[in-house]
Amino acid sequence: MIGLVVWLIPMANESGEGPFMIHKVLVYVAVFVFALGLVHRVSTWFRVSIGESAGRIPTGTRVAAAVRGIWGSFFSADLRVMAKTFLLDVVLQLRLLGQDRLRWAMHMCLFGPFLALLLMHALGRFTTAAVFPEYQSTLNPFLFLRNFFGVLVIVGVGLALLRRFLHRGTRPRSSAADGYALGILAAIFLSGFLLEATSITSISAFDDMVETYTMQADEEEIASLEAYWVSEFGLVSLRVRGPFAPDTLSRGRSAHELQCMQCHSSPRWAFASYTGSRLFKPFAAGLGDASTRDILWNLHFFCALLGLAYLPFSKMFHIFASPLSLLANAVMEKGKSDPANIATRQIMELDACTHCGACTERCSVAVALEEIPNVHILPSEKIAAIKAFVVGRKLSVSQIRTLQQGMHLCTNCGRCTEVCPVGINLADLWVDVREALLEKSVPEFLLLSPFAVRRGLTSDNPDDDRYKRPLDLAMRAILQEGEPDLLKDRSISLEPGSAHWLARLNGSLRSNNYSECYRCMTCSNSCPVVRNYPNPAEVLGLLPHQIMHSLGLNLRELILGSRMLWSCLGCYQCQENCPQCVRVADILFELKNLAIARAHERLASDAKERP
Repeated sequence: MIGLVVWLIPMANESGEGPFMIHKVLVYVAVFVFALGLVHRVSTWFRVSIGESAGRIPTGTRVAAAVRGIWGSFFSADLRVMAKTFLLDVVLQLRLLGQDRLRWAMHMCLFGPFLALLLMHALGRFTTAAVFPEYQSTLNPFLFLRNFFGVLVIVGVGLALLRRFLHRGTRPRSSAADGYALGILAAIFLSGFLLEATSITSISAFDDMVETYTMQADEEEIASLEAYWVSEFGLVSLRVRGPFAPDTLSRGRSAHELQCMQCHSSPRWAFASYTGSRLFKPFAAGLGDASTRDILWNLHFFCALLGLAYLPFSKMFHIFASPLSLLANAVMEKGKSDPANIATRQIMELDACTHCGACTERCSVAVALEEIPNVHILPSEKIAAIKAFVVGRKLSVSQIRTLQQGMHLCTNCGRCTEVCPVGINLADLWVDVREALLEKSVPEFLLLSPFAVRRGLTSDNPDDDRYKRPLDLAMRAILQEGEPDLLKDRSISLEPGSAHWLARLNGSLRSNNYSECYRCMTCSNSCPVVRNYPNPAEVLGLLPHQIMHSLGLNLRELILGSRMLWSCLGCYQCQENCPQCVRVADILFELKNLAIARAHERLASDAKERP
């Protein structure tokens, strides 16, 4: 995009003193906004962090660690790994090819041709001209390649739109950012094709060329040249009409070879633009005047500047962040790399996300969205909310609770990380974001279930107060008590109206047979959680058969405070072995759901009453 501006500034010089000043100011404004956005986004990688431990690393330390890491990679075996990653995953995008051929084709049509146009056309005066001293954008093969690459970009935009109609199953929601990314690309390239198509037929463009480049040509020679261009170059002129005499075309060909051939190849090589010029031929007289071409040129110019200025603030910024994410993850590993670089990489990965939905398609709990209307269950939809959270944007308690629920409804299977085409380590990201969210002191009830088992496995010191604080907060919210240690003194609460929750349980078709339990202890003896402890009653409180008995006595707080209820693995061993066919596991699930629903209702009520 910087090359595009370098290319646009000389173009602005050709448009006259007044327009030149306007265009020059717009170019400088766009460059300034682009640079400002780029500095802001990149600096965020070093200023922002996820979690308390990463937040303690100063920005200067993270910058210095990044410089050391980059410098060291160029003088180690990592350089070979990075070169291989760049070729296979950045240029050829083979990670995508193995997952979805249509998506790979879409990305290749967008990424490769866009990069080629940037180097060959936008930076043509500095790159292409350095290799080909006689370079002109209207000569072959550049004329053909520009059209070829431009058509591929348009095809890529079309494939992106097609995927949204053909895709089946759970997929990421289309956002305004997605629409902008496709819309701005389409606007830039379609306006470019339209401008070139009208220039092919434009008599005013021909007159400008004759005035600028032809020397020592008389009127008869210019008329022959015009006739030749009408016949061979698609020019539309009301001054000369065919069919033309052979000697006229011969003189015109000679004039072209003498005056124009050094700069102009046949526009037929620009197959897309030339086809468009044939379609617009009936309107060429109106579209070919200088004012219409100026309008189209300005439209193309402003679309390019708009895309440039907004690029650092849009999802299109991933064209910079995604390759960096792939290269960084190829040589970095948690536990071995500098923690400062890990913290920086995680923030960079948030910008690298392309919102392609590969993680959502492979997510093992995405189906839960059908029952739980929380879009943050889908991995691809969490990223935007996480970005808002980590940069310090003010989120309401309900927004934090929704994100928190989506983060904890995860089986930690790691599929999202394996299939991410830009190499984001999503599994580690989820772990760190969960801990950061728990520091907000919002109760997360899924911590009281096996969903949170990974938290214990990934915690360096699971016995410290910081680890237990969210657990105590969730249990207090369930019990509406100060401290949840109801089992130590076996205190029992029988407050008025406490039978209401039990009535809801009795209304369940699958959980209303707890009264058939006669306390044979088969469920407790077959429970793997109970068997895990030498003295399970001391650790778990009520055992499964005791919970069934307590239901008959309506001992709500005693049941909800039992760690057995929240440690249940859902393995169904208790239910399968019960001689009375009591639905023990179903009852435990329903008890937890009722307790969590009751806590949510109370928290929502408190939020409404809070001024």
